Amino acid sequence: MSAGTPRTPLFTMPLMLRWRDLDAFNHVNNSNFLTYLEEARIRWFASLDSEWVNDTMMPLLAAVQINYKLPIPYPSDVVVELYGDKVGNTSCTVGHRIASADGATLYADGHVVMVWIDPRSGRPIPLPESIRAMAS
Repeated sequence: MSAGTPRTPLFTMPLMLRWRDLDAFNHVNNSNFLTYLEEARIRWFASLDSEWVNDTMMPLLAAVQINYKLPIPYPSDVVVELYGDKVGNTSCTVGHRIASADGATLYADGHVVMVWIDPRSGRPIPLPESIRAMAS
């Protein structure tokens, strides 16, 4: 996703920070950024009208790219936004942003690549239609 004005999100997840998210420097530990992104992706998948995981298909995280822009102070309310960047045959690239609840401060952005596989063979399979639809 470009650094310019973001497109309309596929999914938005408001998040109230927890005290345990902090590190010794009194801001959110960088590893928690990844946890926030993971939770947003799972909630997005769960909000879809069709299956995205079952005995014959499951997503795997193939790559993560995150740009840490600013530390998130405590207390803060943030929003995690997901964007459809690219859809392939067996994978998709999902852009992400973590920003202040009012959108005025960008804490992180980047993207992940998700690949759908057959869990029995471990081989890539075509994307579920609900995921493919993010390109439209």
